[in-house]
Amino acid sequence: MDNNLIKWDLDLIKRYDLSGPRYTSYPTAVQFDPELSADDLVTKGQTTADLNAPLSLYVHIPFCAHVCYYCACNKVITRNRKKAQPYLDTLYKEMAQLSQWYSNDRTVTQLHWGGGTPTFISHEQMVELMAQMRKNFKLLDDDSGDYSIEIDPREASIETIKVLREIGFNRISLGLQDIDPKVQEAVNRVQSVEQTSAILEEARRLGFRSLNLDLIYGLPYQTLDGFNATLDKVIEMDPDRLSVFNYAHLPDRFRPQRHIQEETLPSPETKLAILESTINKLLKAGYVYIGMDHFAKPDDELAIAQRTGNLHRNFQGYTTHSECDLVAMGVSAISQIGSVYYQNEHEIQAYSGAVETSDRAIKRGVALTQDDIIRRHVITQLICHFELEKHPVEKLYGINFDEYFADAQRELSAFTQDGLIAMDKNKITVSPAGRLLIRRICMAFDAYIPKDQSSQRFSRII
Repeated sequence: MDNNLIKWDLDLIKRYDLSGPRYTSYPTAVQFDPELSADDLVTKGQTTADLNAPLSLYVHIPFCAHVCYYCACNKVITRNRKKAQPYLDTLYKEMAQLSQWYSNDRTVTQLHWGGGTPTFISHEQMVELMAQMRKNFKLLDDDSGDYSIEIDPREASIETIKVLREIGFNRISLGLQDIDPKVQEAVNRVQSVEQTSAILEEARRLGFRSLNLDLIYGLPYQTLDGFNATLDKVIEMDPDRLSVFNYAHLPDRFRPQRHIQEETLPSPETKLAILESTINKLLKAGYVYIGMDHFAKPDDELAIAQRTGNLHRNFQGYTTHSECDLVAMGVSAISQIGSVYYQNEHEIQAYSGAVETSDRAIKRGVALTQDDIIRRHVITQLICHFELEKHPVEKLYGINFDEYFADAQRELSAFTQDGLIAMDKNKITVSPAGRLLIRRICMAFDAYIPKDQSSQRFSRII
């Protein structure tokens, strides 16, 4: 399938651009239950996990020295670097417990440090954190794994990149958002092109094999011409992957966003024009549209995985590691073990107290039913590959597809009439016009969302 076939249909976009999940999991985090027993979740995870499959590890480092007004991440804003070590000490204790539960000498093929700002911690602390991970889990030492870290170029030096390469990282993701100084000042993230370029150049020189840049459209004072200028500079920087996120202005939920004046935001029409131009520019520059907000070069592993039918999606977004259980550690981190999802405590004090007193920091979670597993399979297939063959699903789960998903048929028929999908007896294919609305299409198979209704608990689709 040629994923560069994207059709911009403004009428369809306006009709279907509601609020909906991003489906980094199914069920989504909205369904996580704080009443479920942490012990039961761990036991269910252990008994349903494939103990011979590889692992993916995630570490959440919540500290930031500066607040970015657009940010909706779980973070702690502080200039006091001394706060990091007590947190790391707690993290090591949790890590040791997680290793006992799930390690089983399983190889770690994927690893990611996120935040917050992972490069907030010192170089010595980075070295120690990776050493602790190697002590508790079976990390690869031949540079064949996907070991990535999020970097704020304002919080990283050339020496930082050298340290990260030496301890085993081979992928980096940089936040850029926009190069326009007026936009940067409005969101309190002033970051020069030179800072970003220097990090990218050093990473390339040291042999990092994948470089990702994050952009955001819909920020204060953004215009079509201004964002096009940002894209021209980014294309010149030549990252392997690009994430282009839609800014969701939810100041009631995220306090830093109250610093952003609503009248400075681009209009819905301008946002759509920016998105259309972004897609066209990146496709013309040779990038492949992976799905939703993500683009990659044709020779990138994400693009290859999509072409070969091996792309997957989890709490870290699109990934090539469908076979991995995701063991996450740190405040608010979300794990996916066997048929269980669970999330840690959201506040550092609660997280640290839980680890110190009970060896576990689990706040809420969900144990998947067979229905959840079937629907997850269908949603993942559609959101990763834009097509779904019914017969393999029927054979795998012992169901009649059309009967099982009778509740989705009316919506699927409407999607067909509107040209979002094409259906025959065995296959659902998302059209070029439907790919931008893939989240809405997936919602037809979501048992937790009332039919024909969006949910305001989620961001808008576009």
